[in-house]
Amino acid sequence: MKTTTYQMLIAASMLFTGCSETIDENENSGPVLPPVENNAANTNYQPAFAGQTRANGVRTSTAYVGEVLTSSLSAPWGITGLPDGRLLITEKAGTMRIVSTTGTVSGAITGLPAVNSGGQGGLLGVCADPQFSSNRMVYWVFSENVSGGNMTSVAKGRLSNNETTIENPVVIYRAAPSANVGNLHYGGRILFDNTGNLFVSTGERSDLSTRPLAQSVTAALGKILRITTSGQPAPGNPSFTQSGALPELYSIGHRNPQGIAIHPVTGELWQSEHGPRGGDEINRVQAGKNYGWPTITYGIEYSGATIGNGIQQQAGMEQPVYYWDPVISPSGITFYKGNTIPEWQNNLFVASLSGMHIARLVIENNKVVGEERLLAGENQRFRDITQGLDNNLYTVTDGGKLYRIRKQ
Repeated sequence: MKTTTYQMLIAASMLFTGCSETIDENENSGPVLPPVENNAANTNYQPAFAGQTRANGVRTSTAYVGEVLTSSLSAPWGITGLPDGRLLITEKAGTMRIVSTTGTVSGAITGLPAVNSGGQGGLLGVCADPQFSSNRMVYWVFSENVSGGNMTSVAKGRLSNNETTIENPVVIYRAAPSANVGNLHYGGRILFDNTGNLFVSTGERSDLSTRPLAQSVTAALGKILRITTSGQPAPGNPSFTQSGALPELYSIGHRNPQGIAIHPVTGELWQSEHGPRGGDEINRVQAGKNYGWPTITYGIEYSGATIGNGIQQQAGMEQPVYYWDPVISPSGITFYKGNTIPEWQNNLFVASLSGMHIARLVIENNKVVGEERLLAGENQRFRDITQGLDNNLYTVTDGGKLYRIRKQ
């Protein structure tokens, strides 16, 4: 087992930097430092409010450890906890595995519907039923080949008693329309809300022809959906007034949302979203709201051209709580609800792909007031993160590793 220690030596840091910068103390988030991002932005766009990007840096004062529990996973994508503390993990090619908190990896769990694992597709997000102990039901998102193209689809099935297969798998929802233009931007996260219904994130599939569908209430692309466990629109969903609006819509105007989590205090849904060149976002998702893509964005095309009219604000469209430029490629997210590292309480942890770190965001009054980078020296594309029953954080990487982050 590889262990990396990240002991934050605050006193030494203050001595070293005392002649050049002032380090203030923040009771909730630790020392206040310069922003962690110091590379040039891709744009000259200005934030809508102070702290919307490049928040002050913070540093965890508690000594913590990041340790590799296993390196034998194959392109893991989603991770969720089971009632006994073990972790259920999806692998992009189409299998699941169960991993213990000591790093023991099960054989491949098979029996799932076939996935289209090309590009950004495959077996994606996963969650266990809140009543898993009695019903053993699992829900997941995957990219599915369908007539004329491929879709972001949602399925469910029962994990067999011997944990080798998924029994009676059934697809309960397909995000229409199908796209035959590529294999990008599936979204793909899923989790239960506090009423026993499911939130699902879908991407707008990247292509210029499908991108505008993020703004269409008659399409399920580029959305946060809220459905029942049978795939029907959930009761209490917002009503979009436009003709033909899909009743499963919860919010619209998203690009490629690869992280969703529920705030442990407010119960509100938060989301991470890939921007283009610049403009990665963290959003506080509210029912019935429009989050702007592709009409407003803090990013530009990969070519350097502006997107649409090159605007960042418009009436009737929500601003991100936070954005990054340049991008870090945020994927899975989780709020820390543990008590072993009290300064992390209710902080948002973001798995970063191109940024190759875990971003810790300190949030106060729905604004980011501090940012820290964890495991930045590991050189890994972090894909998803969750909190275990033991109050430790667990994160998987595209390279097949499972890390545990715990108090030293």
